[in-house]
Amino acid sequence: MSYLISRAGQTYGPYTLEDLQRYVASGNILLTDLAKSDEMPDWVQVAQILNPTAPPPPGYGPPPVSPYDPQGVVAAYPDPPNLNWVLYLVLAICTCGVFALIWEFVQVLWMKRIEPATKAFPYFLVYILLSFVNGGVSFGSAIARHGDYTHTSPLAGLTGIAAFVLAILYRFAMRDSLERHYNSAEPIGLRLGPIMTFFFGSLYFQYHFNKINDVKQGLRYRAGMQ
Repeated sequence: MSYLISRAGQTYGPYTLEDLQRYVASGNILLTDLAKSDEMPDWVQVAQILNPTAPPPPGYGPPPVSPYDPQGVVAAYPDPPNLNWVLYLVLAICTCGVFALIWEFVQVLWMKRIEPATKAFPYFLVYILLSFVNGGVSFGSAIARHGDYTHTSPLAGLTGIAAFVLAILYRFAMRDSLERHYNSAEPIGLRLGPIMTFFFGSLYFQYHFNKINDVKQGLRYRAGMQ
C-alpha cells in the first residue's frame, strides 16, 4: 500500500510504509503531517498510520503547520551553515583551497543531519581519501626523481582521475539531497543548476544557503512580531 503526504496544502508521494518509516526517522516527514491511501476515506496524521493503536500526537485535527512556521517545521531542522559566500571565497583563495575543503566538510556534515541517508557524505569521504593518496603518491614519485615534479607516475594519474570523479559525484549527490529536502520537508522550490554545481560546488551551495537563512530569519522575525 502506498500513501500520499500532505503538508501546507501541497501533496507529496506516493510513499510505501517503509518509506514513511525511513523518512520519519530522518525527519523529512513529520508525525503531524497528513497521510492518505487510495483505500482510506479521510486524511489522518502519519502517526496514526505508523502506529494505529497509539493516541494521536498533540494538535491532532488542525491542518499541518506552514513549512516556515518557526514553531513547526523550521524548528525541526537545523539551519544551513551560515557563512557569507563572498567571505567563503576570499578565505578559500587566501588558504589555497584548504578552507574550501574544511567548509565542504561542514556542509556535508550538516547535510547528513538533515538527510542521514544522503550519498554525498560517503562520496565526500572517498574523495578526500583519494586526494590525500594522490598527493602522497605524487610527492613520493617526485622524491624518487630527485625533486622532478614534471613527470606524473601512472598511479598518481589514476588516483587524480578517481578523486576528480568522486568530487563530481559528491557535488551532484549534495545537489540531489538539497533539492529533495527543500522541495519536500521544507518546500521552498529550490532548484540548483547542473552547470553551476559542476564548476562551483560548495561555493554555489553556500550562496543558496545564505538565501535560505535570510528567508528563515525574516519569517522568524515576522512571526515574533505577531
